[in-house]
Amino acid sequence: MTDAPRFTAPPTLADLDALAQEALATLPEPMREAIEGVPIHIAEFPDEETCAEMGLESPFDLLGLYQGVALTEKSVLHVPQDHDRVFLYRSPILDYWCETGEDLTHVIRHVLIHEIGHHFGLSDADMEAIEAADEDES
Repeated sequence: MTDAPRFTAPPTLADLDALAQEALATLPEPMREAIEGVPIHIAEFPDEETCAEMGLESPFDLLGLYQGVALTEKSVLHVPQDHDRVFLYRSPILDYWCETGEDLTHVIRHVLIHEIGHHFGLSDADMEAIEAADEDES
């Protein structure tokens, strides 16, 4: 990725959108192709309905969300009820960034990849296993 800006004030929604687009551009071509046409939305927090559906104690508990039907569950007969989309939540991401001290670009890329993984039909457990194997190889 390009040099990430050093923020002297909290990054805005537009700043996070720009970082997400940069992160998206670094993903492998097959992953980018599969997610093509799936919009990435940057919101301040998940809405109340999402918080209730997911049983969140706090809206800070969710950094991102994939909404839609995973590719593994679609067929030619599939009639979409809603559009696939990825949400990244600004305030929870910034809170996590401040708490961990991780590079913000890395955090955004990680959350984005995680949500794209759901688009591919991977569970949280699947992605944790992939990440653990990747860390073992490093």
